[in-house]
Amino acid sequence: MVSEEFSERSLAGARFRRVNLTGAAFEQVLLKGARFHEVDMRGVRIRAAYLDDVEINGEVAGMRVNGIDVVPLLEAELDRRHPERAKLRPTDAEGFRDAWAVIEELWAGTVNRARELDPVLLHESVAGEWSFIETLRHLLFATDAWIRRAMLRDPSPWDPLDLP
Repeated sequence: MVSEEFSERSLAGARFRRVNLTGAAFEQVLLKGARFHEVDMRGVRIRAAYLDDVEINGEVAGMRVNGIDVVPLLEAELDRRHPERAKLRPTDAEGFRDAWAVIEELWAGTVNRARELDPVLLHESVAGEWSFIETLRHLLFATDAWIRRAMLRDPSPWDPLDLP
């Protein structure tokens, strides 16, 4: 693997897409206003950093801040704000039935809100994420792929709504 050094350069505003920076080292680097989307940061170590007004949204596991594992604190706060989360970690069949009821209730609220929107907005992507319609199509496609095709062995499982 060739190692290239970037020193005393400005890459301000650069865009990195599908770039492998595994094992890269960043020293005296300015990341003010940087955006990270769909990044794998497992095993990342940040030392002597200034973090102010940082927002992290994603699956967080095993994160230490100044030597303190903050994940249990985050989970406790999320459970406090959303008590139904506890039901989404079932350990038995009855728990899975309860979890499914929670999912159906939350999904019904989402669909009801979507029905109140202008139909044009249902196709709108927000912050680079899928639109509501794209999300629905993905869920249908995944259901048909995993349930109808893989489990039920249907050779032609696709519904016309699955595809764009």
